[in-house]
Parts: sequence; C-alpha cells; structure tokens
Amino acid sequence: MAITLPSPASPLKIGTRGSPLALAQAHETRARLMAAFDLPEDAFEIVVIQTIADRVLDRALKEIGGKGLFTKEIEEAMLEGRIDIAVHSTKDMGVEQPAGLVLDTFLPREDFRDAFISHSVGAIPDLAQGAVVGTSSLRRKAQLLNRRPDLQVVEFRGNVQTRLKKLEDGVAVASFLAMAGLNRLGMSHVARSAIEPEEMLPAVAQGAIGIERRKDDALSAHMLEALHHAPTGQQMAAERFFLAALDGSCETPIAGLAQHEGGTIWLRGEILRPDGSESIKGEARAPIEDASEMGWKLGKDLLAQAGEGFFDWK
Repeated sequence: MAITLPSPASPLKIGTRGSPLALAQAHETRARLMAAFDLPEDAFEIVVIQTIADRVLDRALKEIGGKGLFTKEIEEAMLEGRIDIAVHSTKDMGVEQPAGLVLDTFLPREDFRDAFISHSVGAIPDLAQGAVVGTSSLRRKAQLLNRRPDLQVVEFRGNVQTRLKKLEDGVAVASFLAMAGLNRLGMSHVARSAIEPEEMLPAVAQGAIGIERRKDDALSAHMLEALHHAPTGQQMAAERFFLAALDGSCETPIAGLAQHEGGTIWLRGEILRPDGSESIKGEARAPIEDASEMGWKLGKDLLAQAGEGFFDWK
C-alpha cells in the first residue's frame, strides 16, 4: 500500500505538553522526522495539550491521582484523531497503553542521571545536618531519606525555571532535576553536579523520549520506524517490564536502570518505602533478547523480598 507523506496542506500533528522541556522534545522529534523524510517544517504541526499535572500545581502528584497524570489528555486527543503522534518523557508513561495505542518508538537516550541543583552546596554529601531539600519525586524523597534521614524534604513542583526561583527565594537549599532535561534545554550549567547511579539510581526510563501512536495508523508507524533507536528500546524493555512487575506509577518509589554490556543487558533496581526507612535492591544480567523477561523477574524478586505490606501505604 502506498503511503502519502505529510505536507503543509495535510500536516502530521504532534501532541505534547506545553512545558519548555516537552516542547524541546517535540521539536527534536519533528527535526528528526524532517531529516529522515526530507520534509519541510510546516509538514508538521505541534499541538500543545494541557494535562491535569500541568493544571494543578499546588498539590503533590500523589494527591491528584494515579497513573496517567502527564499523559491522559494527550492520549485521549490521539484516540479522537486530534493528533497523530504524541511525544512523551518515557518516565512519565504508564506501563500499559490505552486500547488502540502503542508505544514502540524511542529516540536515543540522553544522560540518565539526576542533577543536583543548589546555589550554595555542591553535592548531597555536602548538605548540612537538617538541610531543607525540595523535590516532587517520591523516588528522590525516599532515596534521600534512606541515605540522609536528617534531611527535611519539602514539596517542589514546577518546571526548571520555577524550581530555580524557589531556590533563590530560600524555600530550600537544594533540589533535583534530570540531567537529560537540562541538556535538552541547553541548561546543563545549572547542575552543580551529576549524581552517579551508585549514589542515586534514576527513575525508570529517565532520559528517554518515547513516541506513542495509534495502532492502526500506517503512516505514523512507517515514519516512526525510521526514528526508533533499538538500543534504547532494549533498555526500555528491561526497565519497563521491571516496573510492570511492581505495578509502578508516580505513587511508587521505584528506581531502575538498564545498561548494555556487549551482548547483554545489566539491570539494577530498587524499591523503597516512601519515608526512606527501607530500601531493597537487586540486579540481573541477561542476553539482549531476554531483556523483558529479566526485567519482569527482577521486579518479582524484589517484590518477594519486600514481603506482604511493603506497598500498603499506597
């Protein structure tokens, strides 16, 4: 079947959130599609869609709702045909897509590490006893309190600029962002230091852009196939199946990182109680073709170690 590529008269509609980082990721996707198919910029239309996580900024994410905080409205727009593809930070994605949608395209992964942000302190070990640290991430909060139970952790939501302003206003002495986001915004200088995974394992899928489409959309499938970065997809398979085994969401302190080692995938995972009082870690290695199975098994292994009641707080 012949495929008609998008044109200025009939552009491919790219759905995204409206934050500076989300727009940067949508623009990167558009640029890659333009290059892959030799198309002009106006053969694509970027459509900004506000999600509940964008509208409600004065409450913690866990208080707003469960899965889909960053994606629900965008996915609804795609199912209704108002957009053709959606560009996401993969770490915001649920492990299951709504019926009719698929997530099978990943761009090359950026830096997966967390960035330590502060105007006065260089790294986590340098924080004074009882220092106030801001984050909206349950994972980061739990990891911090597990390593440094003396710290005070306060809710810190908003984009890069908002969080930097809060630091300037003295709401906290330090906060965290993803190095990938800072790099994509040309703001890597904002990080006082990058936190190695041995010190703080990142969120599952951190640094990876995922592109979602309708399952029956032949044009989008054809075009996105040209963008897909297989090594990142292999890492996502391990990490997202690990997350699926744990039924992970924004409400769950879970960390995970898959890396290539020759023809194998090395996966590290961690689950924590939200108050940081307990951390359970594990790791596994498997051939690349077994990445999904390995991720699922490691998740179930950690769950078994945690025992009944570990996630009762949910």
